[in-house]
Amino acid sequence: MKTSLFFIISFLAFSISLNSSSSSAGELAPEPVLDTAGNVLRTDLYYYILPANVRGRFRGGGLTLSSIGNDTCPVGVFQELSAQRNGIPVTFSPVKPRNGVVRISTDLNIEFAYPETCGESPVWRVDNYVDPSADSFVSIGGVVGNPGPATLGSWFKIQKFGYDYKLVYCPTVCSNCDVICKDVGILYQNGERRLFLIDYPLRVVFKQA
Repeated sequence: MKTSLFFIISFLAFSISLNSSSSSAGELAPEPVLDTAGNVLRTDLYYYILPANVRGRFRGGGLTLSSIGNDTCPVGVFQELSAQRNGIPVTFSPVKPRNGVVRISTDLNIEFAYPETCGESPVWRVDNYVDPSADSFVSIGGVVGNPGPATLGSWFKIQKFGYDYKLVYCPTVCSNCDVICKDVGILYQNGERRLFLIDYPLRVVFKQA
């Protein structure tokens, strides 16, 4: 009887340990992001961020750089008006890269495949990420890595959005920082489509460049 009881207790302890390990592994490895060919997004490749093909809506093209107002330097992130233009490819740099795979709901930096522009790095950043009542546009001039309060505006996430994806600004790289959490969508500005933090996301897909 004692032997049977010992084996029962041992089996239960093993099962609990196995379930706990499986749960932890699942938390450490979120679902990978897939490109339009069904391949896993990788940190060492370039991708075009394109609007998903949603019937009945203005689709437009990929994402690119453009000047803002009277400024001649192209430092704002915009969407191409023509669906025939893929825009500028980007790379993704997760905060904790694992095997070079880009995963959903993971803090990451987004960087255009262009060199420094008008003294600004090609890394995406949010202009205003503290005041929810202020306009929060997406521009370049961010920082890759070094997570913390000083780089808070440079962290984005990719999340599932139906069968497609959306870009989100809701960094978790600083546990004691106050930030706004919003989707990355489009705001019309002087006839152009600029990336903006808003409640209506731009539905996107990723195509290898």
